[in-house]
Amino acid sequence: MLSTPPSHEVPSTATLFHDAEARLDVHLAACAENARHIALDDEQRQGWLRLLATSRFVDRALSRHPWLLGDPLWVPLDHAAMKADLAQRIARVSDDAGLYCTLREFRHACQLRLLWQQVNQHASAWQVAAGASWLAETVLEQTLGWLEQALSERWGRPQAVDGQVPRLVVLGMGKLGASELNLSSDIDLIMAYSESGDTTGGKRSLSHQEYFTRLGQALIRALDAVTEDGQVFRVDMRLRPFGDGGPLVGSFASLERYYQQHGREWERYALIKARPVAGDIAAGYELLATLRPFIYRRYIDFGVIDALRDMKQRIQREVRRQGREQDIKLGEGGIREVEFIVQAGQLIHGGRHVRLQTPSLRQAMTALVDERLLPAEQVSTLQDDYAWLRTLEHALQAVDDAQTQRLPDDDATRLRVAVMLNAPNWAAVMQSLAQVRQRVHAAFMALITSPDEVEPESDDGSNDSPWQALWEGLLDQPEAEALLQAAGYESPTQAWHYIRTLADGRAVGQMQAIGRERLDRLMPSLLEEVVSIQGHDALARYTQALPHDKVLPRVLALVEAVLRRTAYLALLWENPKARHQLILLCAASPWTAERLARYPVLLDELLDPSLLDTGVTPADLDAELDQTLNRLPLEDEEAQLEALRQFRHAQMLRIAASDLFGLRSLMQVSDALTAVAEVLLRRVLVMARRTLAARHGEPLREDGEPAGFIIVGYGKLGSIELGYDSDLDLVFLHDADPQGTTIGGHRALDNAVFMTRLGQRIIHLLTAMTPSGVLYDVDMRLRPSGNSGLLVSSLTAFEDYQQRQAWLWEQQALVRARAVAGTPTLCERFTQLRHALLSQPRDPELVRQEIVAMREKMLAHHETHGSVKRMKGGLIDIEFMAQYAVLAYGARYPSLVEWTDNVRLLETMATCGILTSEEAQVLHRILIDYRQSVHATALLMDKDVQAQLPALDEHRATVRHIWQRLLE
Repeated sequence: MLSTPPSHEVPSTATLFHDAEARLDVHLAACAENARHIALDDEQRQGWLRLLATSRFVDRALSRHPWLLGDPLWVPLDHAAMKADLAQRIARVSDDAGLYCTLREFRHACQLRLLWQQVNQHASAWQVAAGASWLAETVLEQTLGWLEQALSERWGRPQAVDGQVPRLVVLGMGKLGASELNLSSDIDLIMAYSESGDTTGGKRSLSHQEYFTRLGQALIRALDAVTEDGQVFRVDMRLRPFGDGGPLVGSFASLERYYQQHGREWERYALIKARPVAGDIAAGYELLATLRPFIYRRYIDFGVIDALRDMKQRIQREVRRQGREQDIKLGEGGIREVEFIVQAGQLIHGGRHVRLQTPSLRQAMTALVDERLLPAEQVSTLQDDYAWLRTLEHALQAVDDAQTQRLPDDDATRLRVAVMLNAPNWAAVMQSLAQVRQRVHAAFMALITSPDEVEPESDDGSNDSPWQALWEGLLDQPEAEALLQAAGYESPTQAWHYIRTLADGRAVGQMQAIGRERLDRLMPSLLEEVVSIQGHDALARYTQALPHDKVLPRVLALVEAVLRRTAYLALLWENPKARHQLILLCAASPWTAERLARYPVLLDELLDPSLLDTGVTPADLDAELDQTLNRLPLEDEEAQLEALRQFRHAQMLRIAASDLFGLRSLMQVSDALTAVAEVLLRRVLVMARRTLAARHGEPLREDGEPAGFIIVGYGKLGSIELGYDSDLDLVFLHDADPQGTTIGGHRALDNAVFMTRLGQRIIHLLTAMTPSGVLYDVDMRLRPSGNSGLLVSSLTAFEDYQQRQAWLWEQQALVRARAVAGTPTLCERFTQLRHALLSQPRDPELVRQEIVAMREKMLAHHETHGSVKRMKGGLIDIEFMAQYAVLAYGARYPSLVEWTDNVRLLETMATCGILTSEEAQVLHRILIDYRQSVHATALLMDKDVQAQLPALDEHRATVRHIWQRLLE
């Protein structure tokens, strides 16, 4: 009998390794007695000594199975090899006793290898966790297969309606579902089956419910039962619907019904990590797909933070009750807090960011960074701290193969753990642990601390404010109006009426308790902040000193719009910066307020640090849209269309915000709006063509190459001058063989028919109404022959029309035409054709006469009052002068036909001597002022803005003076 140190002595590392050497010799001798001579080299011997010095479980396992010393534990675990090994072992099993023994021997062998990798630091905490998960999956799948065969003789096999044999679906939950199982963990499971029916082919038929229940019970017994060889896994089924009181196995329909009707917030957390691990894997994923709407809300869901707070408080109470403060999983700054941080991000944003819909904590951390939802530096620190905590957890469990996360009280166990962690002593372990816990807990508290927890209390210990009393109706009308008047409201009676209409309205009265609680917490802060933005620097461009009376109804309208989606109320409460941005945007522009109220999903943009980023390039837009659409199935056109519209709304909000806050110039705003339209047009063209080509094949050119198709932008799109409410003037062109048909599809079409349908499809995708509205309104009247012409023309037909039939106004329109999407080579051919058409010699006098006549006709037939576009001396006059210069002098000055935008055309006109330098400069300045007023009209939703433009009369007179010199 080997001696052990007296209990009153503190063991030393030397003592541990001395005893380990003695034990190793005993086990080697036992092998020799059984005619198994095992030779270990120095490195292997040192590895075994380290195992025996740190793990009492290893000593017990070798005492029972000393021949395990011969296993090559230094070779990392391989999932495929594990499955092959167990398959060979289990093939020799003929009864339950043999099955139980085989599974436990296999588990011991794998566990020793995991311990070797852990203790000798040949694997990271993540790799050990993956290996433990592989072990559980392998055991579950092969045990299930053996039991199905064993039960078939008596009860037969289940039978589906389509004649297939359905299998049990085993969902791994918790760390098993995440493939991050503990070294000595139990396994959380949910079991289900796909459809009702009866078994066939056995001595007795059972319903599927009864058959799968018996199969599940047998599976649990095989793993959970404690025999003389120990236990494979402790199995926990309490996460199933209704917990211990519910059926062991449920049908898919019953599970879906349960989560729809009874699902609680903590069950959403649990299902994040659900993953099929045995049985019918494909059916398991189908089941999870049906449950996804319960787990991940389509909108941002900040309500989960409330649930997280409640959950954490319950855990903390239980930890204190059981005296488990030293638990590194549940204690402060422990493993669970890291998981809460990541899972909160998944539940809040997972409905919109599909990459977050993963059971893997590690993958979710990466996705939170990639989606810019958490700072990379913070997540990197969390990953390192979590890995350290998991390594410590594995060390705690390795000592006795016990499911524990509690720090040990005895010095011997502490020393073993310190040796496993390569720490000089236990004090060093505790010092590292304290630092890790402090960082984790700080990150966790930053997430869950509610705003009212950090606000200073009043002298009487109350957090109540007069705004709270106002919202709750505790002030009578005179008191309320006095408060509002003191806060700066010009019409306190009207403001009081707005607030009471919302607070006492039917919509608020019908709210559920949790929604009403969120609203009551939010509104006092919101009301107080409305009066705090007066004169804010961000309102300098379009709106200064806007009275609260105008801001308040905009904000209240948005609140009313989201009353039924209370997660948005939680978002604004949890994020003071987002709330401040919201009020600023509502104050700055009724257009943004209306957009946010109509599409509350845009509130998520208020959390994005890049909201005011003005450095976004078209390539960035393409990448962001790619990332969004790649998360969606190609065949789900409805989801794709909705995503395109939400993308446009989000980009428009970002552009408007930077415009309102003076962070972009007018030119940059139009450039950005145009870039968004081009990105979306390119994507719509790809979608439309892909759909048609899948059915009909592709058209070819006359030379046998794939035919091209382009979208030509006219008007403001072509001149890169889009506004917030601009529609798109489009023309579609192609170069397909006019006599050919499509090839490669199920049903061939004439090329012309294919191209026409492609054009129709594009228009449909752009104008189809979805919950987020249309993408763009489209105007096709500038195509050859207008509304009476073909929807799509060949480039050859377009050239012929322009040469032979086009009116001068159509040639004017061509000045601002530009290929914006489609086949690059065809885009280049169109550019060359446009250049050639506009460079043709024309009589300047005839051009002048027609343009003047056209302008006079427009002035006679259109209401021009208040519109800087149509009025005399307005935008159209400047545009017509530029178009006159191109048509009259394009043959003489080729540089004129290079540009489609008015700013560069004015500069070129000065270079060519058509305008003086001073005239070009003043027209440039007036053009900017006019376009700025058009943008202001849209953002302020006020048609009088243009008529109130400073120096309007002077601008008009200047433009008309230059017009008369140039054209009259």
